[in-house]
Amino acid sequence: MNLATIINDHPEDAVALVSRGQRTSYGELRRQVGELRGGLVRLGLEPGDRVAVVSANTWFFVVTYLAALGAGGVVVPLNPQSPAAELTEQLGLVRPKFLVVGPAGREAVAAINTTAVGVAHLLAPAGVSIDGAIALDALFGGEATAVVDRDDVDVAALLFTSGTSGAPKAAMLTHGSLRANLEQAQRHPGRAVQADDVVLGVLPLFHIFGLNVVLGLTLFAGAAVVLIERFDPVSALETVVNHKVTIVLGAPPMFTAWATMPATELEDAGAGAGVMAGVRLALTGAAPLASEVAVAFEQRFGVPVRQGYGLTEASPIVTSSVVDGEPKPDSIGVPLPGLEVRLVDESGDDAPQGDPGEIWVRGPNVFAGYWENDEASAAAVDAEGWLHTGDIAVADDDGFLFIVDRVKDLIIVSGFNVYPAEVEEALLDHPGISEVAVVGVRHPYSGETVKAFVVAEPGQHLEEDEVIEFCADRLARYKCPSKVMFVNELQRGPAGKMLRRALR
Repeated sequence: MNLATIINDHPEDAVALVSRGQRTSYGELRRQVGELRGGLVRLGLEPGDRVAVVSANTWFFVVTYLAALGAGGVVVPLNPQSPAAELTEQLGLVRPKFLVVGPAGREAVAAINTTAVGVAHLLAPAGVSIDGAIALDALFGGEATAVVDRDDVDVAALLFTSGTSGAPKAAMLTHGSLRANLEQAQRHPGRAVQADDVVLGVLPLFHIFGLNVVLGLTLFAGAAVVLIERFDPVSALETVVNHKVTIVLGAPPMFTAWATMPATELEDAGAGAGVMAGVRLALTGAAPLASEVAVAFEQRFGVPVRQGYGLTEASPIVTSSVVDGEPKPDSIGVPLPGLEVRLVDESGDDAPQGDPGEIWVRGPNVFAGYWENDEASAAAVDAEGWLHTGDIAVADDDGFLFIVDRVKDLIIVSGFNVYPAEVEEALLDHPGISEVAVVGVRHPYSGETVKAFVVAEPGQHLEEDEVIEFCADRLARYKCPSKVMFVNELQRGPAGKMLRRALR
């Protein structure tokens, strides 16, 4: 069954989206999606063609996503804040036939030779001027085409995640895996999104948390999502009040910003400490939430923040602390129904009760591997279907999980994954850098931030700002170091392996 059909069975007049103050009902959304689906098919979209979308959280992102899925296309959401070099590498890997660009991505895409990365049709909405672009608006108004039937194993979306080698990898999420995770999340009555809910849509839709948890779950349930293109603490709270938001989903930095904002700014939002009075669920994931932030947020707003755990390759939710009874502080909760979770020790056996082990996940929500990367796919999912997450946890006697470490050198900045090798590869392009090592260090706002240890070429003088800006020309800002330390040599083990733990 095609994932795009999740909008089909809801009342005509029920609100589906609010974007830039404009409400779109489910009836209107179905009509708009059908018209755009027809327009894309007449332009040449065939099942399996990739459709890249470089956009912030807007109405046209949602319509494009559903229309492309409905036509059998494979949607590739990309970060509109990424520099041209990073987008070029990602586009070159998936070679999309269609590239749809919103205002936020215009500048970067304008600097790309789109034909060289396989793009046949460049599309942009009214007001976004890019040479060679077709007006996306012109594809509406025609006859809708039928939704293309898709099997559960057919790829629906490609979500980028960097590899430990530094090369980008595109996770293949299928119609079946994305839908399965929606169904798993909805099986718990306390966690389920209801048709009368209003969900805050501030998490970026190019991230799996935003795409399938915020947008997907909302549309699956027939609820309404209020899209926000850029997070600002005061305006986001005003949105919560003005649109009577009932579910708030966000990464830890969002809750940190609200918990620590000055009282005067809180008053500017129009409701003071009672701004969250209508919120029944506040949920976070993508990175650990500091205990002191959770306590401060609940004391200020009267709403507890529930944590969960997931990853792109699991479509994404694995566990949730929205449970019957009181959740446990700092716990990521218990596994969703319909999936299996093991904690595995270094020998591949189940870890004894109370001992740490790597989280392994198996179920219909697990991804289909990485696009055109069999080696990485085999390393991620074993022959028995277990996804090896690289995260280390312990379980208590009640089955609640607690993250304690990571096997991988992954850095999580504001909920986004950063692999040191990718940053190191970008920095080594600098002619004045001889060696570099990148690690994650704690940060009070973003959870972690990137720190680079740099060895300069002999006779070269480098400045911190110069190194940071050099990186920013090649990678998204959140991947770039916020601190650079210049050293004479890097610490290595007897076999020459970088000792990242010592650097941290």
